[in-house]
Amino acid sequence: MSKSKKSEFSPNDFVVYPAHGVGKIVSIESQEIAGIELELFVISFEKDKMTLRVPTHKATEIGMRSLSSPDIVSKAMTTLKGKAKAKKAMWSRRAQEYEQKINSGDLIAIAEVVRDLHRTDDQREQSYSERQLYEAALERLTREVAAVSGDDEVEAARQVGDVLISRAAA
Repeated sequence: MSKSKKSEFSPNDFVVYPAHGVGKIVSIESQEIAGIELELFVISFEKDKMTLRVPTHKATEIGMRSLSSPDIVSKAMTTLKGKAKAKKAMWSRRAQEYEQKINSGDLIAIAEVVRDLHRTDDQREQSYSERQLYEAALERLTREVAAVSGDDEVEAARQVGDVLISRAAA
């Protein structure tokens, strides 16, 4: 791999790693692994107290991407306002689909999961696994909204909550 190839990511950039959500590239380092010199992005996920090293030449291949544009964030918010899609499939099948959407790293797909699993106070209670998926999707959505807007997560959570409440009132 040539060093001259300019990467689309650089230190201090916020990126979205599909399986973990929003992280920050701390540095780019070289490491010898199995006798091969590899250039790696060092990505810190502060909230999870986790550091991930991703080979630079594999980053886009595995789905790592830059933060969504404000335009995509507003599309995701519009998705949240939509009517929940009631699916008739067995829960295990739906849970698998929701899990795939959450781990896809696609903000709109994550917003669909939040929309579909959101419950208002007057609706039946969620099962444990439903709540786990909902909270995972909500956290991913909130973190990216916060990173894109430059707000803190509390403010982003309020924005997302307001959209969900306004949908319930409609």
